[in-house]
Amino acid sequence: MSLPLEGRSAIITGAGRGLGRAEALELARLGAAVVVNDFGQPGRDGSGAASATPAEEVAAGIRAAGGRAVAHTGDVADHQQARELVELAVAEFGQLDILVNNAGILRDRMVFSMSEDEWDSVIRVHLKGHFNTTHFAAAHWRARSKAADAPVYGRIVNTSSEAFLAGSAGQPNYAAAKGGIVGLTTSTALALAKYGVTANVICPRARTRMTADVFAGFQEPAGDGSGDRLDPLAPEHVAPLVGYLASPAAAHVNGQLLVVHGGMVAVVERPRVAAKFDTKQDAFTYDELDALLTPHYADRPAGETFAAAEVLGLKHE
Repeated sequence: MSLPLEGRSAIITGAGRGLGRAEALELARLGAAVVVNDFGQPGRDGSGAASATPAEEVAAGIRAAGGRAVAHTGDVADHQQARELVELAVAEFGQLDILVNNAGILRDRMVFSMSEDEWDSVIRVHLKGHFNTTHFAAAHWRARSKAADAPVYGRIVNTSSEAFLAGSAGQPNYAAAKGGIVGLTTSTALALAKYGVTANVICPRARTRMTADVFAGFQEPAGDGSGDRLDPLAPEHVAPLVGYLASPAAAHVNGQLLVVHGGMVAVVERPRVAAKFDTKQDAFTYDELDALLTPHYADRPAGETFAAAEVLGLKHE
C-alpha cells in the first residue's frame, strides 16, 4: 500500500524547530521528499546570527529514517532567496508539489508603544515571506499546467493564528500579518484553482519556542504509567492536519480556514452579513445613519467587536 504523499515533494518553511519541524517529519512520514527551510536565528524575535544547524538536523533526521530531504537555510522574506528555495526543490526532486508556509517571528508590544521596526519586521517575515514563496511556487505550477495543457498537483498550506481571529491586544503587528495571510490564501485559492492547486490556511495552537511564555502556565501532562502522554499543546497535534491538506484526499478543500490544536480541528465559517440598511433618499445623511445604526449597536453586547474571541475557548471534548 503506497503512502498518501509518495512521489510528491514539499517545501516547509521555518521547519528547523517547533511546528515546522513536526510538519516536515509528518510529510516525510507520509512519503514526501522534503526541503527543510529554516533561517536558523536563535531568537524568536528574529535576533541572533543565522545558522544552518536547525534545518540540517531535521533534514538529516528524515534521511536517517529512510526518507528524502535536503536543507535550505535562506530567508524566505528575501525575494531572491525564496526563488532559490523553490528552484532547489525542483532541482532536487524534479518538481514541487506542496508548499507549507510556517516561518515567523514575534515582536510583541501594544500599538501605542510599537516601533516602526517592530511592525515592519513581523510583517516582512510573516506576510511577505508567505507571498514570496507562494509567488514562485504558483509560477512553477502555472507553467507546468500550461505546458501540459491540464491541471497539475499543487497544495499550499499557510499559517495564520488565533491572534488574528480573536484580536490579540498586544500583537497588532502579528495579528495584522496573520490576517493578511488569510486574505492572501483566499485570493490564491481562487487564482490557482484552474491549475489544479489548492490553498488553505490553518490557525494552530502549540507550545513552541515562539509561544513558550504564552503557555507557561499550562503544564505538560505527566506519564500515566503506561507511557508518556502527548502534551495537548504539542506541535504533533497540528502536523497531521497539514499532512491531510497536502494530500490527494483534500482535493476539494480549497480556500478554507481551520483552527487546530490538542486533538481538535474546527472549520471556521466565512463572515456573513449581520444587518443591512438602505437609505430612503439618494444618499445617507448623518441623521439617517444615527437613527439606524445607533439603536442597532445599542442592543449589542458590551465589548463585542468583529473579532471572534470565542475561538479561544475551543477544545477537545
